[in-house]
Amino acid sequence: MLALTALTISHFRSHKLARLTLDGRPVALFGPNGAGKTNVLEAVSLFSPGRGMRRASAAEMTRRPEALGWKLNGLLASGARNFEIEIASDSGAARQVRIDEKPASQLALGQLARVVWLVPSMDRLWIEGAEGRRRFLDRMALSFDPTHAEASLTYEKAMRERNRLLKEQVRDAHWYVALEAQMATSGHRIHQGRISALNLLKSAQDRAETGFPTADLELNQSEEEMPANETDLVHALTESRARDMAAGRSLVGPHRSDLIGVYAAKDVPARDCSTGEQKALLVSLILANARALSEQVGAPPIVLLDEVAAHLDAGRRAALYDEISALGAQAWMTGTGPELFAELGDRAQRFEVTERDGTSHMKPG
Repeated sequence: MLALTALTISHFRSHKLARLTLDGRPVALFGPNGAGKTNVLEAVSLFSPGRGMRRASAAEMTRRPEALGWKLNGLLASGARNFEIEIASDSGAARQVRIDEKPASQLALGQLARVVWLVPSMDRLWIEGAEGRRRFLDRMALSFDPTHAEASLTYEKAMRERNRLLKEQVRDAHWYVALEAQMATSGHRIHQGRISALNLLKSAQDRAETGFPTADLELNQSEEEMPANETDLVHALTESRARDMAAGRSLVGPHRSDLIGVYAAKDVPARDCSTGEQKALLVSLILANARALSEQVGAPPIVLLDEVAAHLDAGRRAALYDEISALGAQAWMTGTGPELFAELGDRAQRFEVTERDGTSHMKPG
């Protein structure tokens, strides 16, 4: 079992103080738009490595106007153990993690808690730019391998420095060698992590009996843009310097990849599907991610589904709730009214979220 059994939110976004006692069942949060439901899901998303589901800075998460900093305390049931986790930011400083009262890294947090999510901003995943699709895939890769985040940070830092040299028209090869070696090592790790994630997702989809459509996924990148091994990537970066200098940026590497999705049953590109079909494909992928993680680590991840009922009819909602319950995942879901969770019956805990004078309030629903 992997679940939060207690959560305290202090001075985080619209929440001044909220305490939840949980029993491991899915959690349904309902209330009007702007009440603070998504802020609760964002708080839970911080119990995994990375910047959370909104990719916000620590300063952006602090409650206004006090700006005192914020703190999250959670009791995490992971396997046969319970872990006390504190995540805090003091007046906008970078967030700090403590596990059982001891300072800990985000990597250590990622080894304990696996969290996956689907938020409304992802609804346009298939029709907007490739950057969002890469981030979507990287988040899945990170859920399988918490060290994927370190490779991404290393790659981005080295690439930023290389791009600076390119824009300044620095031609001395010695300035590039170490940076390109870092990009090749971390870039190859990123690429392999993505391929591994896609294979795990495909396997999880192939074995599942689900009410949601299967998506065929492919990492779209030419051999010239992303060579198959680290040595060839170093060579490609070296050979591409003149071209990159003319462009003012690096044109080779995993940052050039794109994720292509196809609605398998209809053989239709995801970008050409209806809004409802695109939503169903995304739900299918999140469920596949959760199933694959359950097989890999022995327990399903915590699943965050913000406004999940949007674009899903009653039949699809019921199918979603049945799959979540069968998986045994603690899913945190939001919606504007309790009727959106009627099909869950007593399989979930419910909390009503309201807002008064800029402060969110929660009570059992």
